[in-house]
Amino acid sequence: MIRACLIALCALALLATGATAQLPDEASVAGKCMTCHKEKHPGLYQQWYESAHGIHNVTCMSCHQAKEGEPDAYEHYDATIATMVTPKDCGRCHEKEAEQVNDSYHAKAGQILDSADAYLAHVGAGHPAAIQGCESCHGAKMEIDPESPNKLSKKTWPNSGIGRINPDGSLGSCNACHTRHSFDIAQARQPESCGKCHLGPDHPQKEIYEESKHGNTYFTNREKMNLDAQEWVVGEDYNVAPTCATCHMSATRTQAFTHDVGDRIAWTNRPVISKHKENHVQKRTAMQDVCLACHGDTFADGHFYQYDASVKLYNEKFAQPAQAIMNKIKEKDLLETPAAFSNDVEWAFWELWHHEGRRARHGASMMGPDYTWWHGFYDVLHNFYFDFLPKAREYGDPEVTAMIDDLLQNDPMHQWVMTDTETLKRRINEGTMQEVFANMFDAYIEAEAREDEEGNE
Repeated sequence: MIRACLIALCALALLATGATAQLPDEASVAGKCMTCHKEKHPGLYQQWYESAHGIHNVTCMSCHQAKEGEPDAYEHYDATIATMVTPKDCGRCHEKEAEQVNDSYHAKAGQILDSADAYLAHVGAGHPAAIQGCESCHGAKMEIDPESPNKLSKKTWPNSGIGRINPDGSLGSCNACHTRHSFDIAQARQPESCGKCHLGPDHPQKEIYEESKHGNTYFTNREKMNLDAQEWVVGEDYNVAPTCATCHMSATRTQAFTHDVGDRIAWTNRPVISKHKENHVQKRTAMQDVCLACHGDTFADGHFYQYDASVKLYNEKFAQPAQAIMNKIKEKDLLETPAAFSNDVEWAFWELWHHEGRRARHGASMMGPDYTWWHGFYDVLHNFYFDFLPKAREYGDPEVTAMIDDLLQNDPMHQWVMTDTETLKRRINEGTMQEVFANMFDAYIEAEAREDEEGNE
């Protein structure tokens, strides 16, 4: 009891000088929270105590206090609280950041669980797999259970998915990146923070980063990254390497920090066929600005010239014809069984774009050579020629077969399959094979032309 009173008095003294002052009774309750949690959950308490929140007098009640009538509010000793802290709660102090998160890809992640990804988890595996697999990263639609001690259903709590759909109507979970209860900014700036979700067979950004020169330089110079800096401007506060946060979120000499992770991404490589995003020229310029903190113009231009060509190559050589063949199979009702993913050809097509095609595109975007080729285009071409096309042929449908034959016999990008090896080697040495793909580099040139046109308006 004496300890609780002392902590409560200390809290009052700190609050008297802080910007987050509370009413005396609120401070008293906060002091009791500290006393109890220090005893029962010392790790949690110590994380908070050493955090910026603890230093600036942001107490348990500052974040967890709730109003009666809120769907997840409940009585906890002397206070009405909610276990789950949402972006709406964080937005009381971090208003701009909350608005940016709400506009981002991250906030929408929970809403794509109606897609084929979640469908497969539910029908192929089962609900528990979807909960701990899909929803753990994407975020669950939080359910209220009046019988639960904290009003949250055990089927959805705990969950810190980045696009969590919260009872107060907000989207997202700040602690997906700023892990509780330290919410350490230096921790959130490191690539491992993104690795919970951005890894694996379909979006291995973490692995690609680790194999890239950027990742190599980061891991061998981590102590020079100045991760605790308040502003953390690339080129000024640090210069040895970028992290995920550097390129997608953090400040440059001309750009402010943003929590909208899509502001600097020109392509969307998620679908079967990559597409330019709205305002993609502006977004590309914003990303190039990050590059220019450490690289010259020609270096950055060269990278994006190569990357755009790789995306166009994937689109035109593999994704578009595969999509057209798959559409024809469905249009003619050739699939043996009615459920999606219950036919071999569907699996081949799915892995072609969802796994292998994404790896190739993401590898190219982040300068990961092994993921661009061996885990990417190598797997794409093996699947396309020796799995997907043979499975499509097995239907014996004249139209589908004609589409495949026309591709292999008449398309210069695919005629290699029907040509002898010595001829192909000679064409590579002569440079005529490379000429087949010369127009792939138009993707970057066209984007530059659009940028110049927009700049002259």
